[in-house]
Amino acid sequence: MKKLLSLFAAALALVLASACNEENTETANISDEKEAYELATRVIGRSAESFVFVKKPSGDGKDYFDLSSSDGKVTIKANSSNSMAVGLNYYLKYICKVDVSWMGNGTYALPNPLPSVGIPVHMDARVDDRFFLNYCTFGYTFPWWGWKEWERLIDWMALQGINLPLAITGEESIWYEIWTEMGLTDEEVRSYFTGPSHLPWHRMMNIDGWDGPLPVSWLNGQKELQKRIVARERALRMRPVLPAFSGHVPAAITKVHPDAPVTKVSRWAGFSEENSCTFLDPTSDLFAQIQKQYLEKQTAAFGTDHVYGIDIFNEVDPASWEPEYLGRVSKQVYKTVEAVDSTATWLQMGWMFYYDAKHWTDERLRSYVTSAPKDKQIILDYYCDNVEVWRRTQSFYGVPFVWCYLGNFGGNTDLAGNLERVNERIENTFAEAGKGFRGIGSTLEGLDCNPMMYEYLFEKAWTKGVDDMHKSIPSWISSYALRRGCADETAAVSAWTELVDSVYCGHSSTRVGSWLVQRPTLVAKSKRLPNYSNSALGDALGLLLDGGGSGTNYEFDVVNLCRQWLLNIFSFDFEKYKTLYAEGERNELEVIEREMLEIADDIDRLLATQPYFMLGKWIGDARALGTNVSEADYFESNARNLITTWGAPGSSLNDYACRSLSGLISSYYRVRWEMFFSEMHRVLANESTFDEDAFKEQLVDFEGCWNREMIGKVAYAPMMGSVTSAQELYNKYSHRGQ
Repeated sequence: MKKLLSLFAAALALVLASACNEENTETANISDEKEAYELATRVIGRSAESFVFVKKPSGDGKDYFDLSSSDGKVTIKANSSNSMAVGLNYYLKYICKVDVSWMGNGTYALPNPLPSVGIPVHMDARVDDRFFLNYCTFGYTFPWWGWKEWERLIDWMALQGINLPLAITGEESIWYEIWTEMGLTDEEVRSYFTGPSHLPWHRMMNIDGWDGPLPVSWLNGQKELQKRIVARERALRMRPVLPAFSGHVPAAITKVHPDAPVTKVSRWAGFSEENSCTFLDPTSDLFAQIQKQYLEKQTAAFGTDHVYGIDIFNEVDPASWEPEYLGRVSKQVYKTVEAVDSTATWLQMGWMFYYDAKHWTDERLRSYVTSAPKDKQIILDYYCDNVEVWRRTQSFYGVPFVWCYLGNFGGNTDLAGNLERVNERIENTFAEAGKGFRGIGSTLEGLDCNPMMYEYLFEKAWTKGVDDMHKSIPSWISSYALRRGCADETAAVSAWTELVDSVYCGHSSTRVGSWLVQRPTLVAKSKRLPNYSNSALGDALGLLLDGGGSGTNYEFDVVNLCRQWLLNIFSFDFEKYKTLYAEGERNELEVIEREMLEIADDIDRLLATQPYFMLGKWIGDARALGTNVSEADYFESNARNLITTWGAPGSSLNDYACRSLSGLISSYYRVRWEMFFSEMHRVLANESTFDEDAFKEQLVDFEGCWNREMIGKVAYAPMMGSVTSAQELYNKYSHRGQ
């Protein structure tokens, strides 16, 4: 009997080992040359026939590519399909002046015949890891995406050389199996999840149950989508970062495990106690059991690359701030993963070390990050464009880290970024951080309207030898300008130089946005004026328009710049309005009110020429996932909620995810301003005082009504004329000079 048990145990171990290494079989059969060619075909169509992809490992095991031309063909030799994609992108950008945007659709036309590379190009990766995405991106950008959108983004990621993407789509389908097999009911489990666009904050153990229950169709559809996502990412030699168990459990778990050592974590962002999350003590046997079940089920469904994202205390308080407790939790969490996958690497956000720096003192942080094996961890230094945590922690006390550019909060649509700062900080990190610095990444909360920043960021991960474009911002921006579709190259370079010198000069932050997309108030907690010269932005727009141009990138750029320029003018007008109100100048108030509402109308019409800036697309994509009218209405309601009130009407996160979208401006933001102006007239007529609290209640009522009663009433029909509309509005407002 003992012998039989031993044989059974050995066989079981082999099965589990095989499951945990499933990706070895999957990736071993991938032809890098074939995958690179198919990517090229998706991006440049039949022009891909003129490219030859050759796989050849490097002598030192590093990522690289060689680029050369011969007999009308372009040869890209590299160690993997990922590096081949970077080589292809280099050729498109610097030889063909073609910029492949994450916003684009279809294929890009190349010159015929293809231009020669000339002097062969060789480039090496400066870092092993190029990370991309953020839990929040899966709420602010991805919740309504299908395979078409994901396929495009994965191709873009490969072209940038990204090889470590966060991949958390569909994890609820695995958790549904775990919790129901444990004895919880279907309703208990699906009501534990949040609505689709709020799932990132459920996954980060911030909120439970908000806008649930999650439909079964969602669970099934996302599981199938995740299979396609990770398969394509692996084909392009990326290592998808999958989730693991962090201790977050349904409150109902105590029904089937009454002795489970659980605690409620602190309330988050003003949500009610019933939405607070439940945390299972990692030192318990039950924790290890759930970890094992989850990883085995996930591996069976999605494979594994042995990198797991686990974030335990993101924006919530632990049960104790004692360093010994924090270290014990960290050590035990990793041990439960290692027990299932002996080669596991734990990747975690460093956001909380910045966000709650007051509590994460050196002693606590050191105990937490060094209690698990240092060589089995990666920390994302999340917001290096603002604060580099690695500097105050001696490079995270020896734990490898990735320097990350955040760049966007809430999916906001404000121009933001600073090439000079990013360049300087990354180069200083290379010079000063030591061996612990292992990667460059972006942790953007939403795909935003500043694609230039991300292209530049990921180029910093590759060498260019003596090419001064690597060191010189002016040289890089000139090259960028020449591939954005403006016909007059001199005007293009001048415009983008002006933007980098005078507009892209500050890091992104929360609670940004023109006054137009914020609740009207006379008691402002912060100014909504740009931290740059709006005249400089207008000058850059004028240069691009005067230069003429064509193509999706050019059209996007002129709309994007014109949109922001007009939003800033609206904010300046409101500052004047407040002064006039304080002085009681009623007649002049009416003039500026009309002007502000006219600006809102003009922006809304301009944005209707770009699908990227349309509420109808956000809503339409959400509705398309419904298997019936009821589900479509539910998904639309959830989509509306996130970008307006975020939670319940009156939520502390209200307008956090504000964005300038056609349809959202006309039906939501503009109406709030009409209500405000009407209230101001009433106050002045009665010679009374503006009651901020009472007016806020009016707005809360309207916001709730908009989320509930306009379901199914948003059309999606992009208009033509991006350039014509931008030119018309530039001519109309250029006299303003702000």
